[in-house]
Amino acid sequence: MLFHVEMTVNLPPTMDAQVTQDLKTREKALALALQRSGKWVHLWRLAGYYANISVIEVSGPDELHELLTSLPLFPYMSMQVRALCPHLSALAQNPG
Repeated sequence: MLFHVEMTVNLPPTMDAQVTQDLKTREKALALALQRSGKWVHLWRLAGYYANISVIEVSGPDELHELLTSLPLFPYMSMQVRALCPHLSALAQNPG
């Protein structure tokens, strides 16, 4: 299943700089590993925000929940999740 996930990060301004850096380093490493595995299909930054739009491909909602809650920044994120399905007018559905 494909999911559209909008993630907004809200780190506390009083968070220790070293803790912040550690979280960001671990987050990047896991995001890269998930992209290499093919589960995190697209990752786009929202210009001007500490936020992203992602397309994630997993077996279903349970696996998505496990993936999202494993992110080091998860406790500091707000998310909007939407399931995606093919559109009948998409080029991929109408080759040629």
